Amino acid sequence: MTESSSFPGASQVLTLCKNIFSRIIKASDNVPQHVGLIMDGNRRWAKLKHVEIKEGHNAGFHSMSRALELCYEAGVSTATVFAFSIENFKRSSAEVDSLMNLARSGIKQVVQNGEMAQKFGIKINVIGDRKLLPDDVLREVEAAETITKDNKRAVLNICFPYTGRDELLHSIKEVVQATQLGDLASSDINEAAIDRHLYTGGSPPVDLLIRTSGVTRLSDFLIWQVSRRDVVIEFLDCLWPDFGSRQMAWILLKFAFSKSYATGETDPEDYDVEARGSPLKKHV
Repeated sequence: MTESSSFPGASQVLTLCKNIFSRIIKASDNVPQHVGLIMDGNRRWAKLKHVEIKEGHNAGFHSMSRALELCYEAGVSTATVFAFSIENFKRSSAEVDSLMNLARSGIKQVVQNGEMAQKFGIKINVIGDRKLLPDDVLREVEAAETITKDNKRAVLNICFPYTGRDELLHSIKEVVQATQLGDLASSDINEAAIDRHLYTGGSPPVDLLIRTSGVTRLSDFLIWQVSRRDVVIEFLDCLWPDFGSRQMAWILLKFAFSKSYATGETDPEDYDVEARGSPLKKHV
């Protein structure tokens, strides 16, 4: 059965399956607490479907909603999504405007018109260089954060606009400033200090990173966070609009299984990255 199936009762059956799956994953006690998503392939999907680019981005938004819903139902506490790279400002003005409009309406939909924020108690954080956002988009961002600020169940970090290099530079500047103000001794400058001052500071360590579209690179996303040796990275060949609950469920199941039955006999230095279900003997 597909998620778009019109079979009578398909929606109810799919919901039941999701609930059962979520309970199984939770019972394993091996749920990734922080999942990162590089939602790549919207433009290519639109070209393959012979539709406008904005339709690809709209389809990608719905895929994000499906994936996040299953994550939160399964017990994931934090999700970080790569919504808009600072580098995307180099695209055509029409596409940039379309992405900004989609972000504004999408954030409003998650908070007000959709059930996700309320159902799962999601606190929304928009992280990145917010100075680059248009005033109307920034107002929606601030409104979303204000409306959801008291939610405690889960967190959604929306990277918009963002690059990992900018985040790392931001953290280093804050650490330097803290030492200049006397809030941090130079002897206390360490990895933990960098972690605290990242945009994701306060979030659990990233356990799982997923990228679609068959591209096997990080594209400047969470470059510091995923450098830990036990982060699992999944590179998938499908385009992001084709990614849904089934793919998300399979990845969560593999993650839980690998954590449940890990023997500890393999040198983790040899298996830092997992792609397409098979460990790669290399570092990120």
